[in-house]
Amino acid sequence: MSPWMSELLAIVILLVVVAFVIARLPKIDLGHDPGFRARRVWNWLPLGLTYALLYMGRYNLTVSKGAFEEIAGGAGGSLMGNSNFGVIFGVGTVVYGFSFLINGPLTDRFGGRKAMLVGTGGALVMNVMMGLATWSLLKQGPLSGFLAMNFVPVFAVLYALNMYFQSFGAVAIVKVNASWFHVRERGVFGAIFGILISLGLYFAFDVGKLILKGMGLVWVFMMPALLLAIFWLIDVFVVRDKPSETGHLDFDTADATAGDTGPPMGPVKVFKMMLGNPIIMTIALIEFCSGFLRQAIMQWYRTFAKQTDAALHLSSGFVNEHWGALLCCAGILGGVVAGTVSDHAFQSRRGPVAAVLYGALLLGAVVLIFTYQTPFVGWLVLVMSMAVIGVHGMLSGTASMDFGGSRNAGMAVGIIDGFVYLGTAVMSFTYAAVLPEEQLDAAGKIAGPAADPANWLAWPLAMVPMAALGLFLSLRVWNAKPHRGGAAH
Repeated sequence: MSPWMSELLAIVILLVVVAFVIARLPKIDLGHDPGFRARRVWNWLPLGLTYALLYMGRYNLTVSKGAFEEIAGGAGGSLMGNSNFGVIFGVGTVVYGFSFLINGPLTDRFGGRKAMLVGTGGALVMNVMMGLATWSLLKQGPLSGFLAMNFVPVFAVLYALNMYFQSFGAVAIVKVNASWFHVRERGVFGAIFGILISLGLYFAFDVGKLILKGMGLVWVFMMPALLLAIFWLIDVFVVRDKPSETGHLDFDTADATAGDTGPPMGPVKVFKMMLGNPIIMTIALIEFCSGFLRQAIMQWYRTFAKQTDAALHLSSGFVNEHWGALLCCAGILGGVVAGTVSDHAFQSRRGPVAAVLYGALLLGAVVLIFTYQTPFVGWLVLVMSMAVIGVHGMLSGTASMDFGGSRNAGMAVGIIDGFVYLGTAVMSFTYAAVLPEEQLDAAGKIAGPAADPANWLAWPLAMVPMAALGLFLSLRVWNAKPHRGGAAH
C-alpha cells in the first residue's frame, strides 16, 4: 500500500472512530426536537472542522522545522534550530495570547460566525504568505537573499500575524455554540471540542508530514490555506449564530447570562467583571499551565526523538511515525472521558475532572524525568497529552461558556484561551533558552549538544512545577458552578 493510501485509510478509520464515539456519547434529553438536533449538528460540524484545519495551519510551523533545520544557517547552525524555533513560535503565541483584548469584544459584538470568517480568511492569507516566502527562499526567487539573512524576524512576523487571525477560532466556536447548547449538555460538547482539537493535531502532524514528504516544504503552508478557503465558503452558507436564525426557537441555556435581556455591557466593563471573577481567573491560570504542558509535549517530542536518534533510536519508532494519529486518539479519549464524567458524575462541575487529570499530569511529569531516555517515553507523553487535552477541552471549550454566559462568551473564552497561549509563550521562550542547540555536521546530519539525550533533562524538569500548580488551582474550583446573574460560587 502506498504512503498516501495508508494515510487515507488512517483518516477514514479516525473519522469512523470519531463518528462512533459521538454516537455513543451519553444523551441528555432537554426536549429538543429532532429537527433542531439535526440543524445543530450541521452548525457545529463545519465550524468544528474549520477549527481543526486552523490547527493544521498553525502547527505546520512545527512540521516545517524538520526541513528547515536541515538547511544551513549561520555559524554552523541550522536555519531553524531549537532556539530559532522557540523564538518564532514564542512570538506567535504571545500575539495570540494578547489578541483576546481585541478579538473577544469584537466577537461578542459581531457574533461568532463573522469572527470565524475573519479568522479563517486571515489565517489562510498568512499561510499563503509563508508558503511564498518558503518558495522564494528555496528556489532563489525574489528576496531570497533577504529571507536567508533575516529568516527569524520575517517568519516571526508572518507567524505572529497568522496567530492573530488564528485567535478568532476558539473565541468564535465557543461564542456560536453557547447559544446552541444548554449548560447540562456542554460537558458532552467539551468532549466533542476535544475530538475536533485532536483531529486538528492529526491533520497538522501526520497529514502535514505526508505533505512534506510527497509535495515539498512549500505545500506544508499552501495546503492548509487551500483547505481553509474551502471551509470558509462552507461556513458562509451553513453556520449561523443562533437557532432563531435557522427557523428554530432560541432557548434558555441556564448559564451565567441566561435570561439577561438588558442592553449589552461595554467591553471594558465586561473585561473588568471577568478579571474580578475569581472562578474565571482561576480557570485562566489553570489553562496557563495547560498551555505550557500541552505544547511542551506536542512541539518538542518529535524534535527530541529526531535529534537524539543516534543514541535512543526513537525517530523510527511507532509513536514518532504515527504521532499525529496517536495524539488524535489520546485527545479523543481525554475529551470524551472528561466531558462525560463531568456531566454525569459531578453534576456538570468542571473542577473535579480538571483536578483528576492534573493529578495524572503531575505523576506523568515526575515519571518522565526518570524515563525520558527509554523507549517508554513516547507512550508516557501520549498519556499526558490525553490528560491535558481533556482539561483544555473541558475548561476552554466548556467552562468559558458556563461562567462567561452566552452574551459574554467571546470575552470569557478570549481571556481563558489567551492565558493558554501565554503559557505556551512561556514554554517556548523557556525551552529556547534551556534546550541544547543542534549543529549540522559535514554530511548535514544533526550533531552537537542536542544529539546527547543527557542534555535534554530540562525538558521534563520544566513540566513538574506547572503540573503541580495546575493541580493546586484545579482543587480550588472543585465545587464551582455557574449561577444566573454572572455570579460564580
